[in-house]
Amino acid sequence: MIFEKITEKASLHDHLEKASIGELLRGINEEDKKVALAVERTLPQIETLVTRIVERMKRGGRIFYLGAGTSGRLGVLDASEIPPTFGVPSTMVIGLIAGGDTALRNAVEAAEDSEVSGWLELQQFHVNKNDTIIGIAASGTTPYVVGALKHAQQEGLLTASISCNPGAPVAKFADIPIEVIVGPEFVTGSTRMKAGTAQKLVLNMITTTTMIQLGRVKGNRMVNMQLNNQKLIDRGTRMIIEETHLEYDVAKNLLLLHGSVKKALDFFFSK
Repeated sequence: MIFEKITEKASLHDHLEKASIGELLRGINEEDKKVALAVERTLPQIETLVTRIVERMKRGGRIFYLGAGTSGRLGVLDASEIPPTFGVPSTMVIGLIAGGDTALRNAVEAAEDSEVSGWLELQQFHVNKNDTIIGIAASGTTPYVVGALKHAQQEGLLTASISCNPGAPVAKFADIPIEVIVGPEFVTGSTRMKAGTAQKLVLNMITTTTMIQLGRVKGNRMVNMQLNNQKLIDRGTRMIIEETHLEYDVAKNLLLLHGSVKKALDFFFSK
């Protein structure tokens, strides 16, 4: 049976070069509306994955993303945003992209075609059975991702995949395959569009829900965020004011003294 890639099927929209700007925008928006519904259909698989990730992270486990091209960039992006948002070490969620950091800005020829390089890169981090390996591939066929998941599964690590084709090769080596079927792209085969949006939504869900479960959010606030600029210091100060009713300058000094909203509040209410 020949594997058919829905992500490569012809767009439902044609003669794009003849369309007006308004028509193009409405067409893209029409297709984008399908993405959230496709993600919704995968919520049971995402829930299973996050449940198992949380169990492992409580034992010191980590999340590793692997991908190539847009998929790889999205994994690196999500991983890089976790420390400043939730105040955790950068070693908790790690994004690997075929071709290395150079590939974040420029395509690296044939980097994704190696079936062994992904696993070799993972080994440099001394991965173990508390870790979770998530392969991201819109087509579900990327050798860099498929090979890494195959080796990881053989070693007894928890594996998952995020793809946009049903029954893709990557799913065969994923304990938890997440298949977000968004259909053909607005521009045929341009998976940076709907497929990329779907992957980003799923990654947001995985890490945000995991961090909440690990106690990195209070109420609906990022009480462990890193204070990297004046905007975040002001945001943190106002969080403290809401909880303590302190004057602005007093709350700000308390925040800067303790380095996070959570630590400042813990100190205040421990007195």
